[in-house]
Amino acid sequence: MQAWLEKAGGMFEAAFITGERWKLYLNGLGITLEVAFFAAVLGLAIGTVTALMKLSVRKNGKKTIWARIANAYIDVIRGTPSVLQLMIMWFIIMKSNTNGILVASLSFGINSGAYVAEIVRAGILAVDKGQTEAGRSLGLSKTQTMLYIVIPQAIKNVLPPIGNEFIVLLKETAIVGYVGLTDLTRAANQVSSRTYEAFMPLIGAAVIYFVIIKILTILLDRLERRLRRSDNR
Repeated sequence: MQAWLEKAGGMFEAAFITGERWKLYLNGLGITLEVAFFAAVLGLAIGTVTALMKLSVRKNGKKTIWARIANAYIDVIRGTPSVLQLMIMWFIIMKSNTNGILVASLSFGINSGAYVAEIVRAGILAVDKGQTEAGRSLGLSKTQTMLYIVIPQAIKNVLPPIGNEFIVLLKETAIVGYVGLTDLTRAANQVSSRTYEAFMPLIGAAVIYFVIIKILTILLDRLERRLRRSDNR
């Protein structure tokens, strides 16, 4: 047991202490959080607009051209791997741009937008139709009813799943090494290649991911409890 602890201590020192390698993990975590944040903001904006486009219908009940575009976008994004989308963005669409954070944020934001769109759409549809009818009976237009009555109520429905989408997005950013970014996962790989030992660097990165996601999960749980308490009042 003592020999194993000594060996583990040596591996820990080589993976984190020697040469101040902990800074690689810290910088990698910063890039991971930066990409995830900007992608989440972009995904929320794209998803909200796409959800409203998908819900748009003509007076005869048929889908509008905007609804068809939204459906096509969602089908394409959800039907292709995120790593492939990232590579297309990097090597084809923005091949002249060397800003990896920008490229990764755009790619993951567009990817997340398709999933957020379905979350927002479901949240809007979960609002009782009587709310829309009440708004229209008060003289509000269809747009005003959506903005002032339906969407504020839908926000409470979509906040928890959108939080979960951010957690998924945070983990998906582990592939940004394809565009030359040294995120947390790639930092662990770099340390592993220098120490010729994979266990401690990869386990260390996994623990960091787990701690960050656990904190986010706790915050989401508290948010859900508050929303439930407000519904019971």
